[in-house]
Amino acid sequence: MEQPEDPSAEESVPERVVWQEFNVPWRFPVVFTRNAFAPGNDALATALRSFGPVAVFPVADSGVTEANGGLAEDVATYAACHCDVLRLVSPLHVLPGGERCKNGPGQVEILHRLFHRHQLCRHSVVLAIGGGAFLDVVGYAAATAHRGLRLVRLPTTTLAQSDAGIGVKNGYNAFGRKNWVGTFAPPFAVVNDFQFLHTLPLRQRRAGLAEAVKVAVIKDGDFFHLLSAKHRELALLEPGLLEETIIRCAMLHLQHVAAGDPFEKGSARPLDFGHWSGHALEEASGGEILHGEAVAMGMALDCLYAAEKGLMTEEEGDAILGLLRDLGFRLFHPLLAGLDLQAALDRFRQHLGGGLSITLPVGIGCRTELHQLDPEALHRARRRLMSLPLKRRESS
Repeated sequence: MEQPEDPSAEESVPERVVWQEFNVPWRFPVVFTRNAFAPGNDALATALRSFGPVAVFPVADSGVTEANGGLAEDVATYAACHCDVLRLVSPLHVLPGGERCKNGPGQVEILHRLFHRHQLCRHSVVLAIGGGAFLDVVGYAAATAHRGLRLVRLPTTTLAQSDAGIGVKNGYNAFGRKNWVGTFAPPFAVVNDFQFLHTLPLRQRRAGLAEAVKVAVIKDGDFFHLLSAKHRELALLEPGLLEETIIRCAMLHLQHVAAGDPFEKGSARPLDFGHWSGHALEEASGGEILHGEAVAMGMALDCLYAAEKGLMTEEEGDAILGLLRDLGFRLFHPLLAGLDLQAALDRFRQHLGGGLSITLPVGIGCRTELHQLDPEALHRARRRLMSLPLKRRESS
């Protein structure tokens, strides 16, 4: 008697896998100029010219418009003088800036409604004028409307012109965490207008110098020695030297992104030196501690830890902390005394993805990545930081 076929005995179909692979090259200009909206300044028009005649939606940080009266009129006049390149779809919109504008999705929803009302499409340009937090929010809104509008950034702070405004990150804070919601979406152009720096509060102008110290310590010893030699002029925020510092800092950030891991697929984040505890301090202070100020404290803690572990000499650590103090940074805040350091490390690891990877200096101009920190040495470093002088050295 014929046996029924066993379904399991059917000839198996060989597995077929097709690998999809492609690269998306990206190139955008980072322009350094002054008086970007002067009718005779072609920097912005040149950056937009490759798009052909383009619809532009301008939006600005309220702090910038308050400090720069007549900005809306300047933007409108500029557009009228360059109407062959750009057409404003609306007058300049003004929204709140500062770290608080990143707290939750509220400002993103406002921007999405504005984009919809003005019928922006994926070929439209969102022109964002403001500080780093403001650019983060506008960038996220642009990246998530129609799966991506063209974004042109016009950073207005020391920090944004040298770091935040020239990179590829966008986002806002959620669940009490910095940048929990966000995207990697490069801008189509960046125009750094030094004129805006003159109307910044001194505290904000100074805060951005922390990023210059950061990138010098981990990547460029010569730059560090230049900052040290010129610390008096930098502490006084001498305009010419400040502009030179911003350009060199920006160049180092751009070179790192181009040669490294721009969308952060790995775990190492060299440019986040000083950020693991810096982010925790910002969160604990509700944004009262500025990003640059928090990073300065975070770098001080990490340098003392590196010295504790023999990764750098005491003299090298003293030189870094001395430069930060000379530039006017406080290296300790009462919130740091009560900070749960292990919890801060855990949150940072989660933010990075994968295993913990902490960038620490090995001397000045070099770095290493550690995947665990010694808790006792870390607590000793914090205690040492608490006992250091808060003010600049009298001998400087």
